[in-house]
Amino acid sequence: MQTTEVKAKTLYIQAIEDILSKTLMNIDKFGTRFPHVSLNGKYLLNDNDDWTDGFWSGILWLCYEYSQDERYLKAAEGAVASFRQRLEQQVVLDHHDIGFLYSLSAKAQWIITGDERARELALAAADVLMRRWRNTSDGSGYIQAWGAQENEQEAGRIIIDCLLNLPLLYWASEQTGDPKYREIAEIQAERTRRYIVRGDDSSYHTFFFDTKTGVPIGGATHQGYSNGSTWTRGQAWGVYGFALSYRYTGNEVFLETSKRMARYFLEHLPEDSVAYWDFNAPVAADTYRDSSASAIVAAGLAELISHLDAADPDRLYFEQMLAISMQSLINNYATIGDDDAEGFLKHGSYHIHGGLSPDDYMIWGDYYYLEALMRLAHGVSGYWYERN
Repeated sequence: MQTTEVKAKTLYIQAIEDILSKTLMNIDKFGTRFPHVSLNGKYLLNDNDDWTDGFWSGILWLCYEYSQDERYLKAAEGAVASFRQRLEQQVVLDHHDIGFLYSLSAKAQWIITGDERARELALAAADVLMRRWRNTSDGSGYIQAWGAQENEQEAGRIIIDCLLNLPLLYWASEQTGDPKYREIAEIQAERTRRYIVRGDDSSYHTFFFDTKTGVPIGGATHQGYSNGSTWTRGQAWGVYGFALSYRYTGNEVFLETSKRMARYFLEHLPEDSVAYWDFNAPVAADTYRDSSASAIVAAGLAELISHLDAADPDRLYFEQMLAISMQSLINNYATIGDDDAEGFLKHGSYHIHGGLSPDDYMIWGDYYYLEALMRLAHGVSGYWYERN
């Protein structure tokens, strides 16, 4: 009789094996292009000019680490070459998502192969992200989410998603010995904690400040149900992002924030333990899910749990909920057995109000789903930090 743990690991490995075959198929289908979100079951492709393109390279690197199959390695190295060209030509890099792009491409290559040119590329990307820093007269400052500095509409906006870009800066400090990267990352994490995370442990999607004084103006959403609602993918970024900031800084406040946001997320899930697209959206039979939010939280919980002592009263709860969520993702949302499916997870949502892929494959959902599986079945984390 197999134990529950062995059965779960067997299920995870079966899911990874299915992903391996789908990814080989996708390598042939996609060629040198990058998947973004799907339309009618087919991924929309671009020429490495979107914020999501690092997730495809991250999938390729994870598949290579699991299988050691040179086909994944060749495709991953080709993706990194594309990212090198993107940085050299400064193709759509005027935003905060540089860490998503280069942690899962160049930094991943450095972590896996020790390629010095990949390390240099990732450090150059960290410098691009540093250019998003905006000084304010109160001496604090922030990383502007989108647009040029002179863009009046966007100049004062920070965004919770940026927490997953900060590991590129923390890592750059470790690599160079220059504290400026870490200092800015820490300030941004603390500013996010203070203003985007609400008193009940829910979160705004974005928050605005006066661009000159740094005085807080208020929270807003771009993709959530309303300014005062809790967009589930945003909450997911908080769970994972604060756990990563704790890993790099040892600041217990970040660990506690990750735990509190995780508990809020888990306690507001529907019966099948996979999130709707916004915790405040009215629930009906046709309310959209966001499997990608639950995939991010699964990977984030694995990271969070790794920092908790066995005696921590939250650890068992998080372990149990992680197992339940993963089982639901695999049994109810994964495309296992569908040999024609390009995506790994059904029922992700991108931008409901914008009418953009409200119920489709999301490349980031696929990535975090695979990362969670790799953590649980193979002991391999993603590429947010150097491994021991």
